[in-house]
Amino acid sequence: MKNFILFIFLLLSLQGFSQIYDPVEWSASVEKLSEAENEYLLIFSAEIEAGWHLYAQDVPENGPIATTFSYEKNDNYELSGETEEEEGVTVDDPVFGMRIKYFEDEASFQQRIILLEESATITTSVEFMVCDDERCLPPALEEFTLNVPATSAINTSADPSIFNDNVNSEEPVDISNEVETGITSAKENKKGLWGIFFIAFLSGFAALLTPCVFPMIPMTVSYFTKQSKTRAKGIRNAIIYGISIVVIYVLLGTAVTAIFGADSLNALATNVWFNLIFFAILVIFAVSFFGAFDIMLPNSWANKVDSQADRGGIIGIFFMALALAIVSFSCTGPIVGTLLVQAASKGGIAPIVGMLGFSLAIALPFAFFAAFPGWMNTLPKSGGWLNTVKVFLGFLELALAFKFLSQADLVLQLHLLEREVFIAIWIAIFGTLALYLFGKIKLPHDSPLESISVGRLMMGLLVLTFTIYLIPGLWGAPLNLISAFPPPMEYSESPYGVGYTKNIASGSAANAELPEGAHLMPPHDILVFNNYEKGLEYAEEVGKPVMLDFTGWACVNCRKMEQNVWPKQHVLNILKNDVVLISLYVDDKRDLPEEDIYTSEVTGREITTVGQKWSDFQISRFEANAQPFYVLLDPSGEKLNEPAAYTPDPDKYYEWLQKGISAYRE
Repeated sequence: MKNFILFIFLLLSLQGFSQIYDPVEWSASVEKLSEAENEYLLIFSAEIEAGWHLYAQDVPENGPIATTFSYEKNDNYELSGETEEEEGVTVDDPVFGMRIKYFEDEASFQQRIILLEESATITTSVEFMVCDDERCLPPALEEFTLNVPATSAINTSADPSIFNDNVNSEEPVDISNEVETGITSAKENKKGLWGIFFIAFLSGFAALLTPCVFPMIPMTVSYFTKQSKTRAKGIRNAIIYGISIVVIYVLLGTAVTAIFGADSLNALATNVWFNLIFFAILVIFAVSFFGAFDIMLPNSWANKVDSQADRGGIIGIFFMALALAIVSFSCTGPIVGTLLVQAASKGGIAPIVGMLGFSLAIALPFAFFAAFPGWMNTLPKSGGWLNTVKVFLGFLELALAFKFLSQADLVLQLHLLEREVFIAIWIAIFGTLALYLFGKIKLPHDSPLESISVGRLMMGLLVLTFTIYLIPGLWGAPLNLISAFPPPMEYSESPYGVGYTKNIASGSAANAELPEGAHLMPPHDILVFNNYEKGLEYAEEVGKPVMLDFTGWACVNCRKMEQNVWPKQHVLNILKNDVVLISLYVDDKRDLPEEDIYTSEVTGREITTVGQKWSDFQISRFEANAQPFYVLLDPSGEKLNEPAAYTPDPDKYYEWLQKGISAYRE
């Protein structure tokens, strides 16, 4: 009896460690739309397990695998329009350097058809890819046979996917206590809102120091304290004035959210034309800040609002705050516009949070100096420094403009604004700003400058330091301080940096130095094979263990490992010197030679592409189907330790490598 219980326990344990994932369940149905035109609607629904996400149909080039529907043509029906999908969620993916749309929990796709005969049998297939915070699955295929006008669908796959099969597997070693993710979670959204608030508050403080706003502080506070019968009433009125400023800008953020929807600007931000238009707008704002012209609202607006301010009481104070917002628009408008678009691109209540932070920075000084009017004597006098602040903001607007132009270039894959060009433009912008702060360049509205202040000197040194920091980026430096702004490292003229030439990369003699079937992975020159057999042969020849890297071109966390973990020196030394790396891409779409096509013993499917071959190899040999997936083997193909999955901690990944290498040396 004890042996039987132990057997059942072991069986359940093995089942619990299964790593063949099948997180998406598809279904299909048919609905009648129009009796007169014999129009029907094909509905494809996906139930997605918690934590996983399914990519949309439209994914930028060089991104993950998009969901793609294929309809077998026949003479009994015709398609009407494109396959439509739900709104989904759109995020900025830091690894792919692009905005990507995906679905969580469930997704629905609809295709209109017109029936040309009394009935039709429609064969449909959908290719799709799913990921969670730690892994991605290879592209999967689901097939349906739909009978129209019948309202049922038959799944013609005995097995729903050539990759997703319910078989037992071994659990990869969990060597990570913390999982990093490029997908926006609730925690990240909360953190993102705080980030927006903080940036908006700093922007409001910057707007406060412009010529349109700063002189209003002593004038307005003095007005309230002198016109009020008591000091307490003056403080109260100033506080109401500050609250009115907050209410006005928060109402503006609320209006943007209500008019455009919580996520519509978020989706719009992926549009090429939107990015190009906003690039042009920011350039215009920057030129305005430089003093070429002023962007102002109609004077009639200010006059009408100002007339209402004479009414007195709370309403009059509110209109005074509204008058400030209108009169100061030439300085605050570009900043507010930039903040609204940046905040709206996050979706949800971000525009409201952004305007709250911005308005608080402007409103607080009015209430603060009303409570302590004697402290106004400590404020610096208005002068040329206010215009310097305005010009400084103009340079920042100009630098930010190229982020939007870069986004459009990335989506179109034009390679006109690659990483080196982007960094060179920023070097030119901030280098010119440094010269301006040092007084070497003057603009139309600048006051005569006999000497520069200590504060201006310190700011100039800070900008000059930042400019010098940018320069190594032309030679491949990662520039972690601004990693969210320039294009990703791979979107560059040379993955090794400008002006860097590899001696082993030129000439036939150099190529002969590399083993057959191997190449160097930039930018760290890791020797890598993409063929299992050739990699094993080389490992046996040099007497080193093998590290199998099951990866994918569209695998987010694979790129994170390659960018954040592999370059660490202690890990890199092992990958370059102690193991033979074999990277097998499970989403490689290249066709296999006809003589190499075979039927999988696990799935029963015909394996026709290179990616399917490596995915089937991973499933059949290691009973796993998620990537990244790492296995250490000896040259004969025997495992040295348990496989590993996504591991963002370099030290833990290093320990796993060392354990396998030690087993090989024993």
